[in-house]
Amino acid sequence: MSTLVLVRHAQATTFEKDSDRLSPIGERQAIALGEFWKARNIRFDEVYTGTLRRHTHTAELAGFSQFECRPEFNEYDANGILGEGRRDVKDNRDLQKLFDEMMPQWIAGTLESPGVETWQAFRERVQHGFRGILEADRPSRRVVVFTSGGPIGVAVQTVVRAREPMAMELNWRIRNCSLTEFIFTRSRVSLNVFNATPHLEEVTFR
Repeated sequence: MSTLVLVRHAQATTFEKDSDRLSPIGERQAIALGEFWKARNIRFDEVYTGTLRRHTHTAELAGFSQFECRPEFNEYDANGILGEGRRDVKDNRDLQKLFDEMMPQWIAGTLESPGVETWQAFRERVQHGFRGILEADRPSRRVVVFTSGGPIGVAVQTVVRAREPMAMELNWRIRNCSLTEFIFTRSRVSLNVFNATPHLEEVTFR
């Protein structure tokens, strides 16, 4: 039996021009995660990240100097999906309202946004990345992936066989630097832990 832990990146600078970097709170969250694992002697045989800076920096601050970056674990193009409305977003309430309006269109394939990765392409990309880990012909192992809320939502939705829009419903609830854990063999995958933050005093969603 093997274990796969998905870590959502620590809090990023969502409302700043450079949104692909960790906030001071996010840096503390990532460090706290590393200290939590170190205190419990939790080690991983394989470490992966998406290619975004908020993914790799979270991994680095959590104590990993070597990991494999894979674009399959990158987030969807939120700015492309939200379009021109993104310029009017001032806070979490504005952002959530815009997401609630645009995401159903993206999932349904009715969003008019040329060049933006479709929902089906995003979902298939993420699933392909996770299959590469789950189906590897290797003995019992512990794997960690530093990624974003969207891919974690897709992973959970796929494993529990929920309807596709549930992936985004789950996405809204996934905390920064939270832990979602699966146990797996090559023929079976089960959700074991979802969205846990036992290592955090500062819990954030964006």
